[in-house]
Formats: sequence, C-alpha cells, structure tokens
Amino acid sequence: MKILIVSQYFWPENFRVNDLSIGLARRGHRVSVLTGIPNYPNGEFYPGYNFFKNIRQDYFGVKIIRVPLVPRGKSGNLSLILNYLSFVIFGSFFAPFVCRDDYDLIFVYGLSPIFMAIPAILLKKLHKKPLILYVLDLWPDSISAVEAIKSDFLLTITAKIVHYIYRQCDQILVSSPGFKERIKEVGIEESLVNYWPQWAEDIYQVVPAEKKLPENQKLPSGFCIMFAGNIGAAQGFKTIIEAADKLKKYSFIHWIIIGDGRMKPWVEREIQLRKLGNIVHLLGKRPLETMPNYFVLADALLISLKRNPIFALTLPAKIQSYMASGRPILGCLDGEGSRIIKESGAGLSSPADDCDSLAKNVLKLYNLSNEERQEMGVRGRMYFEKHFTRDNLLSKFENRAVSLVKKNNKSP
Repeated sequence: MKILIVSQYFWPENFRVNDLSIGLARRGHRVSVLTGIPNYPNGEFYPGYNFFKNIRQDYFGVKIIRVPLVPRGKSGNLSLILNYLSFVIFGSFFAPFVCRDDYDLIFVYGLSPIFMAIPAILLKKLHKKPLILYVLDLWPDSISAVEAIKSDFLLTITAKIVHYIYRQCDQILVSSPGFKERIKEVGIEESLVNYWPQWAEDIYQVVPAEKKLPENQKLPSGFCIMFAGNIGAAQGFKTIIEAADKLKKYSFIHWIIIGDGRMKPWVEREIQLRKLGNIVHLLGKRPLETMPNYFVLADALLISLKRNPIFALTLPAKIQSYMASGRPILGCLDGEGSRIIKESGAGLSSPADDCDSLAKNVLKLYNLSNEERQEMGVRGRMYFEKHFTRDNLLSKFENRAVSLVKKNNKSP
C-alpha cells in the first residue's frame, strides 16, 4: 500500500510514529510522512532545519515532506497555540501541492493537537481516499484537565471541531479502551472505533544487570526510583515531590528524573526550597537508545498522572516501555494504567495525587527481596509480550487498513 502518515511531530523528534513508519516501510509499504519542522520539546528549530533546509528527507525508506510552522517557543500558551495553528494552516495550504502521490490510505497519528488531522481531511476529500485517525489524546478533555484552556467558550468551539474531525474519519483507532465510550458518546458508530494499543520500540529489552554500563556513573548508589519522560502538567509532579519530601529521612532512596518539559523549572525550585537535592536528581534529556541501560539500573520505574477523569481513561505508552524492559513498575495513577499494572503483577500502584500511598509503596517495594522485585519485572515482560509487541500490533493495523482500502476501491 501507499500510505501517507500525517503527524505534526516526526524524526528527529522522538515519538513512536517514527517506529511505526519504519515498521510499515519494512513490511513493503511505500510510506510518506507529512510533518512540520522539528522543534519539540525545546521550542526552537533543530540545528540544520529551517523553512528551506531539509524539508525533504529520507528516513529508513520513509519519504519525509515538511511544511512550515511557527516553533512552539520556550513557554506560554500563546506560542503553543500559534505552533498548533500554523501546522494546520500551512499543512492545509501546502498539502495539495506536495502530497500528490496516489495514496491508498491516509493515517493521522493523533498526538496533541488533534487539529493536525485537518490537512489530512482536506487530502481525503481531494484524493477520495480512506482516512484513519489514531487517537492518543482526547481533546478537549485533556487540555481542560491541565488548564491549558480555561475558557468555556473556547473549549466548546474546540469540542465542535474535534467532533467534526471524528465524523470525517473512516476508522478511528484508540490507544486506550477507555477512549472508546467517550468517542461513541459524540455520535460515532461503535463499529468505527477500535482499540489499538501502543507498543514499545525494539530497543526496550531486558538488559543484563551485570553488564558494566557507563550510565551507572551518572546514578547515585542506593535504591533508585526512576521517572523517564515528559515533565509536564499532566504527570503529577507535585505528588512525586511531596512523596520524596516525606521520605527524605531515608537518604538511601533516590528519585531519578530523566527528561524535560514545561514543569521542569517548577520541579527545580521545589527541590531547592525543600532541600531535596541529595535525593532528587534531574538528569535532563537522554538519547532514546540509552534508556534501556538506565532502566536496568533502576530498582523501580515510576509512572504518574494527575487525578482527573480523562487521565483515568488514558493508557500511557510509558507502561509498555517499562514492561518491555523487565523492571518493577511503581504507579501513581488511576484507571487504565493502574489496572494494567495490577492485572499484570508488574509492580505496585497507588491512586493519583496520593503522596502518602506513593511513599508507602516505595517503602514496601524497598523492603521486598531482589528476587521478588525481579519477579515483578518478569511478569511485566510476559504481559508485554502477550499484549503489546510491535509485530502483532502492526499485523492488526495492516488487516484493518487493507480491508478499508478494498472497501473504498469497491465504492462507486
């Protein structure tokens, strides 16, 4: 098949759509990606990129087509809104001219903002090809939950646009079972909405613990709880910091935070104010390929989300990466994520925003034997292999896509 993927974010930005595109290309499909100029998460164009440079590239056989956009900037909702809208505007303007192949299928990798689907809808109408939307983030619920938009009027307008986008799709895939009911509530037929979970990239494997790793020199000695990913408003860092504060007398328990995000300055201030610098360590961003080495050095891998009904419906992809790495998981979240951790036996989970329960689970995990913690990791890896492997999930996607293309080709 000739597949056009539409995603505002793509390589060298680090998102799973990169792995998806490579996986489809290696299965013999001709894959193109309509995307923007890379600027996530730092808010500035990556070195070597601008409106005229590297706007056409090849990525492991995937054809990259870039359109202009306004970089997201360092902070502030206005710059972020301009970033979102600029991809929609420039993407819609340029797409008919730069995406002229006879595609069989258009696929939107629906990270925030969901508005990135609008250029894809335009191409669907022009080329009369089926459109699949992959919903990884429920709008406007998610932006309301982190108070990115507080105006009821703007949230209502956003909801109307989102519902319009849903209605234009021939198939909607969702990354969490909890999303299905919410999408059906706005009038989308149940048969059009299907669960398709995320996977972890193949680099996430069980690394031998005895291996001498350079990453070990960057970590303190003691019991290490590791968080890896976006340091954002949704991730519940207030709870993490408060739990660390409650356990600060246990100087051998260390909280390792790998990543970056808009909440990082707040976290840095809290560490200083609470005098937690000896137990909470911000390592910044690290290359994706080094993450398995960091994970194997952790005694527990931490995932957290704020308490909100929309986050309870979410199944964060971080869980798949943690499970694939075979390490115990320490959860502080509600709903789907918590259910998976408990169902798999991969670790311990406490309610979102509950710093007391998180602190108790840290101590509980610490007091287990190494063998008991290792068994948690083994159970998590087994659950991953049963439910979240890339090859199995790509095959399911292909089956759906081929069926949709055949149906479209039979239409008068």
